[in-house]
Amino acid sequence: MSFVAACSVDDVKPESAYAAEVDGVEVAIVHSGGAYYAIADECSHAAIPLSEGDVGDGEIECYLHGSRFDLATGEPLGLPATEPVAVYPCQVSGNDVLVDVTAPLSSDT
Repeated sequence: MSFVAACSVDDVKPESAYAAEVDGVEVAIVHSGGAYYAIADECSHAAIPLSEGDVGDGEIECYLHGSRFDLATGEPLGLPATEPVAVYPCQVSGNDVLVDVTAPLSSDT
């Protein structure tokens, strides 16, 4: 695995998301339920940044049409999205949030 620093833990407040680019891949770093997640920063229904959506209960919601995605799996939890988004391995090391975009946990995007 090739983890790269995406942002600082201070950049991502609880129950929020932060847009980052990791090795040319746009990701949303999300802090929910005390855990950090890295998910593709584009809704599978429309080309809208998920990092601008609402976060809560392990989910992120696209602000435009209300599609919701599970942060751990990328699976859609609410219409209109029917396709999952990629989720990447994510870990915290010191004050850094690290992401490996070379090994998506889901590879649907």
